[in-house]
Amino acid sequence: MTLSRDKATLRNEDVTLTTPRFRHIPGAGPHAGGYSRPLPHPAVRPVIEVPRVSVLVLTLAVSAACCLGLGFVLQQNVARQAPLSDFLSPRLLLDLMRVPRWLGGIGLMVAGMVLGAIALSQGEVSLVEPLLATNLLFALALSRHQTKQPLGRQGWAGLLLLAGGVTAFIVAGEPRGGTAITDPFRHWLIIGAMLGAALLLTTYAKRSRLSAGPVLLALAAGLLYGVQDALTRVSGQRFSEGGLTHLLTGWQPYGVLLLGLTGLILVQSAFETAPLRMSLPALTAAQPLAGIICGVGFLGDQLRTDPGALAWEATGLAAVVVGIILLGLHPAMPSGCAQGAMGLDGSHEHSPREEHALRREHSR
Repeated sequence: MTLSRDKATLRNEDVTLTTPRFRHIPGAGPHAGGYSRPLPHPAVRPVIEVPRVSVLVLTLAVSAACCLGLGFVLQQNVARQAPLSDFLSPRLLLDLMRVPRWLGGIGLMVAGMVLGAIALSQGEVSLVEPLLATNLLFALALSRHQTKQPLGRQGWAGLLLLAGGVTAFIVAGEPRGGTAITDPFRHWLIIGAMLGAALLLTTYAKRSRLSAGPVLLALAAGLLYGVQDALTRVSGQRFSEGGLTHLLTGWQPYGVLLLGLTGLILVQSAFETAPLRMSLPALTAAQPLAGIICGVGFLGDQLRTDPGALAWEATGLAAVVVGIILLGLHPAMPSGCAQGAMGLDGSHEHSPREEHALRREHSR
């Protein structure tokens, strides 16, 4: 009775009993001891998990970086000749819109933003942002074509540090999605800190003008673009959940437009007052850092947090920043328009002495 109850219990609990396999010795039956010791079970091989990066996200992000890098160079070629009276003014955009070269740069920038938005809808911010930082490689390629400067040791070192840093961060951090933080205080705390830092940088840039102003403006624009990328991902999620109506009833898409327009004015003012090598590295370094903070801070992106992974992530980000600085300061980065470029009034580029005199006149 006890045995039958135990069998019923085992059958109800769906327990599978296994018996060991035995090696059979020919010529001997089971009663003659024809079965020897059990056969060993096959060894279980350890499974090594390798972080997988979506080919689609990788392609979209790198394509976006290409469009952004080329667009930045074309924009700076024209913005460099804009009058200083338009510094940090929307009038600057109205003046630049008359030049086809600048419009071409803006077209590439918009294409890059669209590709970046699609990449953000398919992957995590902490994965896409480091890939977008490679826009400096494409900017350097176009600048080399304009200035005919060789890459040299500095260029190769910057290229290897930037590419290696991005790879180290992605492989060590294994960025993956998680549950987004729903607490609005957390959202506004991080976004407010970014906007406050951008406002502070812009205030100091307005005072310093031609000295440290371009670097500060580029840093401020990078912070705004990082927040814009985070809000772009939120907007994409709202559209996927409830369609166009759900998207337009939220504040996020309007925040994307406002941050984009403000960042554009800051970037063009930085391009207007200094060489590309002073502004683009700061812009390229600040944007991914701000985006990663937003992604991990309130979008639910997850990174590995064991000591070894954190060390490699920090090393990767540091290599990215150093590589960006080396590439941005490369002699191939143009100090102004390319030779033969047209000014805002249709005239050719002024000589450095004439340009300095014109800037002194405008500053009065």
